[in-house]
Amino acid sequence: MLFQNITTMDENGGTQSNRFVAIKDDRIAYIGDAAPEEDFGRSYDGRGRLLLPGFYNAHAHSPMTLLRGYGENLGLQDWLATRIFPFEDKLDGNAVYWGTLLAIAESLRFGIVSTTDMYNFCEDMVRAALESGVKMNVGRAILSFNDGDDLFSLENFREAKALYASYNGAGGGRVKVDMSLHAEYTSNPGVAGQLADYMKELGAGMHVHVSETQKEHEECKERHGGKTPVEYLASLGLFDTKATAAHCVWVTDADMEILAEKGVTVASCPVSNMKLASGVCDVPRLLKKGVNVAIGTDGDASNNSLNFIEEMKFFALGNKIMKQDPTLVTPAETIRAATAAGAASQGRTDCGAIRVGNKADLIAVDLTVPNMHPVHDLANNLVYAASGSDIRLTMVDGKTLYEDGEYKTLDIEKILFETGKATDKILKALKHG
Repeated sequence: MLFQNITTMDENGGTQSNRFVAIKDDRIAYIGDAAPEEDFGRSYDGRGRLLLPGFYNAHAHSPMTLLRGYGENLGLQDWLATRIFPFEDKLDGNAVYWGTLLAIAESLRFGIVSTTDMYNFCEDMVRAALESGVKMNVGRAILSFNDGDDLFSLENFREAKALYASYNGAGGGRVKVDMSLHAEYTSNPGVAGQLADYMKELGAGMHVHVSETQKEHEECKERHGGKTPVEYLASLGLFDTKATAAHCVWVTDADMEILAEKGVTVASCPVSNMKLASGVCDVPRLLKKGVNVAIGTDGDASNNSLNFIEEMKFFALGNKIMKQDPTLVTPAETIRAATAAGAASQGRTDCGAIRVGNKADLIAVDLTVPNMHPVHDLANNLVYAASGSDIRLTMVDGKTLYEDGEYKTLDIEKILFETGKATDKILKALKHG
């Protein structure tokens, strides 16, 4: 494909007008001010369009689309105990498969090309990713509630191990398998330490929830001799590999130093954190410390959408009100968090930027809509004025998966029917269980 006369935006919000961007196979083959001599097939009229890197969702639980709107206006523990855990206990692979496809459809609609996911029934999630053409970093959540547990005897670990062996690198590298310790408070030191040793031997990444709530943060210190979740996880070696720490709302200055030293990505999930009243991640301070900060949506049960442009706006605004400083978290920092920083968190070093040789993970935004006018600065408009519905095209590895309301690899009517059917089945089981 050849994008003609299109405005491009880099990962830092910089723009150039009337560009030609050519795609060959799965990569960007040409960028210039004039049409290339080589024939790249279909031409895309880029007038009135903005081309930018696709969005990388750094923390999510995709099958939780099935729980969208199911538990509202509840405190976190009540929400988990009375709504989320009972519903999830009734899930099966079929429900997870269709729920993941629904999340993929929503993601493509909103410009998300790749998602870092943590859940169970992960083989069914991978199947959905491979069939649809998207990218996914997926990890089977590992939990252990008994002090005497051994990692290698846990069924969830055996599933994680088999998942890595079968699917890491699948789909031409579109699927990456991480190890995913659920959290400090859902595991014990023995299991967590064993997992750290195993993943380092394997060369796998780590995905873990960290200091999402003040209660979690303080109770960890009580359990582990004053160590915060970051200090505790680091002491066990869980950050000695490429790691993503989700939330990090309550991290300390000392924690931030550790995260920076270890190269850990923080996946900030502003909408979920605000909705569950967990707090606001201190993005400006993390950035100042040199931490790679990316953006995550969390699951649809606590968001309740995957509208990534909306997530970007909340990411940019949260610290302004918390610190009463309107200069904090610029559009450029926000765009980088949504693109290049998210790609880096997933270990996708040839993604997240419009460069010759990079993977062609791209989105096109409509600039002709009223909310995008006038244009004083396109980066400002993208973060503060754009809507998810302004995205007209989503491309992954050079393949257009969504364009102008049409899904190229998904049967959206079937997905809506099957997710409704799976949800109804679970609700009936809960009612009669």
